[in-house]
Amino acid sequence: MSRTVLLDNTRHKDLKVRTGFSSEFGDNVNMALVFPSEFSWVQREYPILFRKDEREGLQAVALLGLDRGENLFLDGQEWRARYVPAVHQRGPFLIGLHDSGSGQPEPMVHVDLDHPRISETEGQPVFLRHGGHSPYLERINRVLQLIVQGADAVAPMFTAFGEAGLLETMEVKVNLDERTQYTLPEFLTIDTERLAALKGAELERLNRSGFLNLAFAAAGSLGNIEWLIELKNRKRAAEAG
Repeated sequence: MSRTVLLDNTRHKDLKVRTGFSSEFGDNVNMALVFPSEFSWVQREYPILFRKDEREGLQAVALLGLDRGENLFLDGQEWRARYVPAVHQRGPFLIGLHDSGSGQPEPMVHVDLDHPRISETEGQPVFLRHGGHSPYLERINRVLQLIVQGADAVAPMFTAFGEAGLLETMEVKVNLDERTQYTLPEFLTIDTERLAALKGAELERLNRSGFLNLAFAAAGSLGNIEWLIELKNRKRAAEAG
């Protein structure tokens, strides 16, 4: 069970965070949760798919690999892509509600002290010597803001997509060669024919809400499946010797 506490520049003055990426840090996964606020970056690197979570409802994910526990972008301690999903950038930090005495809980930065990135001897310092935010923490704050903004937009985005009839079930079929095929069921995606047919008030409403561009980003991102196939075949060739 994690020890998640409010980040404090006195209590945590010596806190450091090990950066880089690895399976030790939980980065070797074949999907990453992504948010509408980062679609413009995500869609350049990864396929964006939608799935239904029993507790959280509809979610957007970036497909990182084809096998369970496989991140085809992870190479040692490097993530070989121009953009890393925000949930993998944030490390041990998250936004949580804290009552500072006003009686009204406020969103503030918290830290999971049991996270494998946490250290007091190596890594990036979280605070400067005199207590100010380090450049690393400033960057993390921007990442957390991106997540918070995106999380607020998830439900309205899917509502807008549903009202416009843009969501369709998709079974992802990937052929690596004549004998090797992957089938990834139970995903949703944007119905591109329906998207192209939008017009009038319906199109204007989706555009005004800011969700039209997100629909195009998600639809266009599926071309990245070809890049996943290329990465998978490179990995297979390397493993074959």
